[in-house]
Parts: sequence; structure tokens; C-alpha cells
Amino acid sequence: MSHFEHDELDSFFAEMQDVKPIISDDKAQLHDPEAALAEKQKRASLQASIRDKLKNPLSMEGVKPVPPDDFIQFQQPGIQDGVFKKLRLGKYPLEVVISMAGKTLDESRNLLYQNVISGHEKGVRALLIKHGTGENSKPFPALKKSYVNHWLRELEEVIAFHTAQPMHGGFGATYVLLKKHPQQKLINREKNRKG
Repeated sequence: MSHFEHDELDSFFAEMQDVKPIISDDKAQLHDPEAALAEKQKRASLQASIRDKLKNPLSMEGVKPVPPDDFIQFQQPGIQDGVFKKLRLGKYPLEVVISMAGKTLDESRNLLYQNVISGHEKGVRALLIKHGTGENSKPFPALKKSYVNHWLRELEEVIAFHTAQPMHGGFGATYVLLKKHPQQKLINREKNRKG
């Protein structure tokens, strides 16, 4: 540091020796804590509802009623007829069975979504959904069956489904075939190692 800079610094400190920090309790409140908390809760509630929709994208609108004694079926383009026939005849081992008995429509929706997603991640190929025929359900007969028919078409993991054979519940149940998980070889290796 040069002699000139040293003198400047000494001069500055000499001038500042009488300066005292301002101590004051009369600070201006720039925000209202109660309003900030209410805003934070509103944002959290909005995020929770968005998260719930992301957790389960299955829609509740646009469902076409299906008669209780009608077959429901779906086959993605490219699915071989032999594969679909095997599903239709109930020849795939049913690794997961989902029962919607006694469940509300919203509970059934969450149950279906969670089981399809987790089943796919575990390498499950075929599952059975027991939705019942719902002949006396309101606001229209076969309410859950109609929604199952609607929801399964919305899930990219589902490549085919068909009304079950009488031994598995007939018109009150549906076979579902899931696409192979990209990690299927690894999942099979893990299954075989445990078994």
C-alpha cells in the first residue's frame, strides 16, 4: 500500500470514529406474516391438487355407459391376434388381482392406477380386475365396469384387455395385458434369483 493510500485510510477511520450504528425498534413491516402464511397455504393446496392429478391422470369425464352383460375389449394396434386370443381365453397367469368390491369410484380409480403402474414396474404381464357387473349401480348400471373400460384405454402400459372367462368372474371382471417393461430381462433375472 502506498504512503498516499495509507494516509487516505487513516483519514477515513479518523472521520468515522464518532459514527454509531442506528439502533431502532420502529422498523417498517414490509410484509404481513398472516397474509404471507395464508398465501403460502393457498400455494401448497394448489400444488397438492396438481400433484394428485399427476399422481393419477385417469379422467372421470366422458365415460360411456356399458351394459352389465356386454363384453368389453381393447387391443392396441400391432398386438398379435394369438396374444389377444390367449388373453381372452384366460390363459395368461394372473399375477395381480384387483378387487373393487365395496370401493367408491375414486378409490377404485386410485386402486386401478396404482396396481397397473406398480405391476408394470415389477414386470407383471397379466392381471385381473374384479369390478362387478353393477346391475343396480347409480347413476347408471355397470358404473365401475364402464369406468374400467374407459380408464384402461387411457393407460399406455395397457396393451390389451378383455372381459374375463366365467371361472374368473365373467362379465364382472376384466383381464388386462400390460406391455413388457423396458427392463424386463433384468426384472426376470431378479425374479429368478429370488425364486
